[in-house]
Amino acid sequence: MKSGNSRSRRKAKTGSVKVRNSNNRLQLVFTLAGKRHFVSLGLTDTPLNRKLAQDKAFEVQRDIEYGEFDATYQKYKPQKTSEENDPLTQHSSQLIALWERYVEYLKPTASPKTIDGTYNPVTAHIRKCKTDGLKDALKFRRELLKVTTTSQARRTLMQLSAACKWGMQHRLVTENPFEGMYQALDASKPVPPVAYSAEERDLIIAAFDSHDGKGMTYQHYAPFVKFLFWTGCRPCEAIGLRWGSIVDDCSKIHFHESIVEVSGKKIRRTETKTSVKRWFSCPKRLQKLLQSIRSDDIDPNELVFKSPKNGIIGERNFRQRGWAKVVSSIGLDVKDGVTMTPYNCRDTFITLQALAGHSSTTIARWVGNSSKVIEERYLDKLKMDELKPTDV
Repeated sequence: MKSGNSRSRRKAKTGSVKVRNSNNRLQLVFTLAGKRHFVSLGLTDTPLNRKLAQDKAFEVQRDIEYGEFDATYQKYKPQKTSEENDPLTQHSSQLIALWERYVEYLKPTASPKTIDGTYNPVTAHIRKCKTDGLKDALKFRRELLKVTTTSQARRTLMQLSAACKWGMQHRLVTENPFEGMYQALDASKPVPPVAYSAEERDLIIAAFDSHDGKGMTYQHYAPFVKFLFWTGCRPCEAIGLRWGSIVDDCSKIHFHESIVEVSGKKIRRTETKTSVKRWFSCPKRLQKLLQSIRSDDIDPNELVFKSPKNGIIGERNFRQRGWAKVVSSIGLDVKDGVTMTPYNCRDTFITLQALAGHSSTTIARWVGNSSKVIEERYLDKLKMDELKPTDV
């Protein structure tokens, strides 16, 4: 004779835990050991909550089959968060729930900087609005424009539209109330690239080579600055570069990882910003530079460029201190009304290579960008700078 536990397992077939609507509230219904169970989830009947309820149904089903069923039901009640009790956010929980599921879906392929700089601000903006955007998108939009700038509101609405589109694909929502809404708001225009001339570049390099400030010298960073100017790589790529990514004679560099700063923490990424892995052939002066700072018994995992205390270079710290101090000392901290940063070394490399006659496709391969970006952001500007109206 089989045990009662075996009979319970036999009755608990896959799919026996059902999600049911009772007065517009979702509950789980199932029979176990001859007893009918009704588990109220405290969720209204919406497509998103239906998905959450189904997840709970699968959890109950699994516990029954493994003999771990919680007869008190507490394990199966959705956890209430502090934000649900917050009057500022209690009306937008559906939108937050959808958005957070969307972000979780994107996280495995998103960079830490994208999560921190793109997704987290959207979460913050949603929580500042009292209205649930899934129920009244127009009212939500009005509130959004009161709590942030027009350009940030535009980016938020664009991201929410993408989240709803994803939600529709996965049957979490039935419509996209934000579709096209962001297009009515003006987009902020990116600052056009500003490059140093070859003479200005060399002045900056010379200033780092000879820097001997009172109490603090930034001469240590001279090889790092030269590398930025001579490769056009992103600062985070130079900071994360290891000797194992440079061939033995220093004639080629493999750019395939970086170190980024997120909320004050330095995080290594096993890819570049655009996920484009590329080889870079070193000109003679760059090859000699790398050979001059490379030791014979170098560890392949050791960083090529390090801070004075032998640690990871802090991009923000270097920009605000070493870079700002040196370039301001020679009057090159501002150009064309733009405060120059180490990233302008990249703009300088691209611009000077374009002036030397290299194609947008070639330059794009060197710097890990698309030829379209090179054409639109750099070459178009150069052409306009050179063109003059015809005397008619």
